[in-house]
Amino acid sequence: MHSVLNISAYLFTRISDREQLRPVLRARAEAAGLKGTILLAEEGINLFLAGHPDAVRAYVDELRDDPRFAALSTKESWSAEQPFRKMLVKLKREIIRMDHPTIRPLEDRAPAVEPGTLKRWLDQGHDDDGRDIVMLDTRNAFEVDYGTFEGALDWRITRFTHFPEAASAHRDALEGKTVVSFCTGGIRCEKATIYLREAGIEALQLEGGILGYFEQIGHDHYDGECFVFDEREALAPDLTPRAITTV
Repeated sequence: MHSVLNISAYLFTRISDREQLRPVLRARAEAAGLKGTILLAEEGINLFLAGHPDAVRAYVDELRDDPRFAALSTKESWSAEQPFRKMLVKLKREIIRMDHPTIRPLEDRAPAVEPGTLKRWLDQGHDDDGRDIVMLDTRNAFEVDYGTFEGALDWRITRFTHFPEAASAHRDALEGKTVVSFCTGGIRCEKATIYLREAGIEALQLEGGILGYFEQIGHDHYDGECFVFDEREALAPDLTPRAITTV
């Protein structure tokens, strides 16, 4: 029986007191018996937590009491055991590193496509304006090897900081098409899509990423699993884990 609730969430929001916030968030999580990782940067928060369902949801509810995190949306999955070893709260320059300081999703979020709409587009082979759809995987190569959308572009990048260079090199393949960028939970797509649109590409981000698509749609148009950054290793389209290798 899978009784451990796993959540992932992120939000681009301005955080000016992250040094003071860090011990508070860690103490709350430890008191609730939670494990995982929280990243704090001036641009926002990114978190992965697991524990008793009531404790996880109560923690998120308390976090949302802070107006800066009121819009935090979580993606849920389950495991039979705790997939994290520790509870860590880390301070970072970016919650997802791109090394392009002008790309600031907290100021102007790129447009997104909902999973249901994307499935319909993929079913019919084009968007609602008749434009060809290009699925663009913004993840690192080893993640893509676990699974991706059928026919998706994979530029074999080894870290997200390489994305802008790859996008410039492959720009011609994206011209005149509707590009849907996607990643695990949506955070990389936020920055990738802004970058593409600033380069003149008609790009959208997949709302909620692959995990959001799995939750709403399942396996349609997707081959394989989705790598996740904990000891479950990967999730199937029904959000069940491949395995727990260690606790």
